[in-house]
Amino acid sequence: MRMDTFVPGITEPPQASDSDLWFVFNAGRLLVISEGESARVPSRGELEELGVAAARCRHYLGRLGERDCFTAAAEAPPELAEHVEWQGLRRLFGRIDETVLTIAGRAVQIIEWDDTHRYCGRCGSATALKQGERARVCPDCGLAGYPRLSPAVMGLVRRGRELLLARSPHFPEGMYSALAGFVEPGETLEQTLEREVREEVGVEITNLRYFDSQPWPFPHSLMIAFVADYVSGEIVPQPGEIEAADWFGIDRLPRLPHPFSIARRLIDETVASIVKTAP
Repeated sequence: MRMDTFVPGITEPPQASDSDLWFVFNAGRLLVISEGESARVPSRGELEELGVAAARCRHYLGRLGERDCFTAAAEAPPELAEHVEWQGLRRLFGRIDETVLTIAGRAVQIIEWDDTHRYCGRCGSATALKQGERARVCPDCGLAGYPRLSPAVMGLVRRGRELLLARSPHFPEGMYSALAGFVEPGETLEQTLEREVREEVGVEITNLRYFDSQPWPFPHSLMIAFVADYVSGEIVPQPGEIEAADWFGIDRLPRLPHPFSIARRLIDETVASIVKTAP
């Protein structure tokens, strides 16, 4: 399955099918059927056989190939079959089709938005879904609430054949990645990256080049990645934010993020570019 076979949608089709894919969540974890080292999302028919009631926050997501996709929240039943489990999305990296995992990321954000916008943030009245749009609207004051999206900028800093990589205290042991941070009100993406690199490691950068972007549902980010060049400064990790940071030659890189992440693609493609242009 390729990502371009998924067509997003809001309006539910008139007829249901047992082959519809259901992205069912409980406490942020996705219901999956395990098949050895792999996993997959259940169909409508399988969901009924498992006795899982998709009772809350039901939404239509769109169409993947010939199958319609839905999401909903459910209470975990007391017992599940041995091959069925609730899993966090990070734990599914490498186990589930990447297109399906991307749709799951969309689904979990819609579930979180629906669950946290049932009441108006201005007047407290109960909200209602708006027909034809992904929005919840207050019938009393008219305030509309849309799914939240928090843009974050990631930057891989180059110094010749070296890359500046850092690790956060919550990273898996030994793993390093590119620097990143959330965009603040009034900032451009470039200003955000310059500020974040300065704050987190005390380094000045220049020549920012856009790389790519990736929806990142942890919990509702859009990651926008750049490559930048080093200008000046000695590495000084920001207390509480950066556990360690260093310059790594492209032939001695540390443990890196999962290949599904934009961080890994950013690092891999930058290394490939350096190797290709080497004299």
